[in-house]
Amino acid sequence: MRSVGLEEELLLADAETGEPLAVSSTVLAAADRAGAVDGGAGEEGHAFESELQEEQLEFATKPVTQMGELFEEVVRWRAEAARHAATAGAVVAALGTSPLAVRPSRSPGHRYEWVSRQFGMTAQEQLTGGCHVHVSVDSDEEGVAVLDRIRPWLAVLTALSANSPFWQGEDTRYASYRSRVWNRLPAAGPVDLFGSADRYHAEVRAMVESGVLRDRGMIWFDARLSATYPTVEIRAADVCLDASSSVLLAALVRGLVETAAGEWRAGRPPSRVSTGLLRLASWQAGRSGLDGPLLHPDTFRSTEPEGAVDALYRHVGQALADCGDEEFVRAGIARLLEDGNGARVQRSVLRSEGDLAAVVRHCARRTVDDGRRGAP
Repeated sequence: MRSVGLEEELLLADAETGEPLAVSSTVLAAADRAGAVDGGAGEEGHAFESELQEEQLEFATKPVTQMGELFEEVVRWRAEAARHAATAGAVVAALGTSPLAVRPSRSPGHRYEWVSRQFGMTAQEQLTGGCHVHVSVDSDEEGVAVLDRIRPWLAVLTALSANSPFWQGEDTRYASYRSRVWNRLPAAGPVDLFGSADRYHAEVRAMVESGVLRDRGMIWFDARLSATYPTVEIRAADVCLDASSSVLLAALVRGLVETAAGEWRAGRPPSRVSTGLLRLASWQAGRSGLDGPLLHPDTFRSTEPEGAVDALYRHVGQALADCGDEEFVRAGIARLLEDGNGARVQRSVLRSEGDLAAVVRHCARRTVDDGRRGAP
C-alpha cells in the first residue's frame, strides 16, 4: 500500500484579537527546547519548519499507510504546534488566509530574502496556508505518468478543501482566495502534459535555468515530483479546518495516484484536456468551493458541486476499496457536502458573531479540537 504524508501551514494569531502574530521564530525555538520527539520529522527532532512569513508555522507528518495513523499524526502535530505557540502568546489556526488585515513579516534567511526581492508585492502578500499531500511512487516515470493523469481532478480537491473566504478584513466572494493569491506566482497552478520523466525534468531544468526561479523548490505546480522524497506532491488544496478533512483529502489523493498508476500500467492514455480549461476549472473551484457550480472533471461543463465530487469518488472508488478507505471517504464527503468546508464555516461564524476576531478564535479552537469528529 502506498504511503501518505501531509504538510500543513498554520496561521499564528493573537488568542483574543485574532490578528496574525509574527512569532514563528519564537515558536520554533520553543519546539527546539522541547527536545527530540519520537516519530517527528526534520533535523531538529520535531516536525516544524518556518515559512516565508513569520506569521506562519508548517509541520510535516511522517509517511504512513493507514488513514487512522495519519489522523493521529495530524492531531498530534496540531496540538504540539498550539502548545509551542502558547509560549509566544499565540494560537494556531488552520486557515487558508488571515480573515483580519495584516502586513506580513518576512522570515529570516537568504532564500526568503531572494524570494522577496524577486517577486516583490506578490511575495509580500503570500500569507497563505496550504495542505500538501505526498504519496509514494515507485519511480519518476510512474510519478510523471500519475501527474499527467490526475490533472482533471485537482480542481475538485480545491473545492473540497476551500477554507479562505476572507482577505484583509473583507469577504472576497471566493471560497478559496488562497488559490487565487498563490497562482500569482510564476510556476504555480495547472500545467501541460509531460509524457515522460525525461520531459518533466527537462522542463524543470529549463525553468530554473531561465533565472526567474532560484531552484527546483520553486516549481510550484499544483502537482509535482517532490524534490526531496520519492513521492508525487499534490499542492492544490487549502489547509483544512478539521483534521479529519485533511485525512479525507489524503485518502482521495492516494486514490487518485493509485488509479492513475493503474491506468498507466494498463496503457490507457491521459486526458488531453488543455491547460486553459484546467485553469478555468481551478478558478471556478476557488470561486465556488462547495457552494456553487464547478466544472465537471470529465466534460468541463458547469455542474453542481455534488456532481463533480461524485465523479471524483466514482473515479477512485476501486482504489479506495482496495486500501480500505471507501467507507471513511464516503462518510467524509457526505459530511462536507452537508455541513460545509472551512469557507462555509467561517462565513457562518461571521454571520452569527458579527466579528472576524470571533472567526479566528472559533477556527483556532477547532484546529486542535479533534473531538474524534469524522475520524477514520
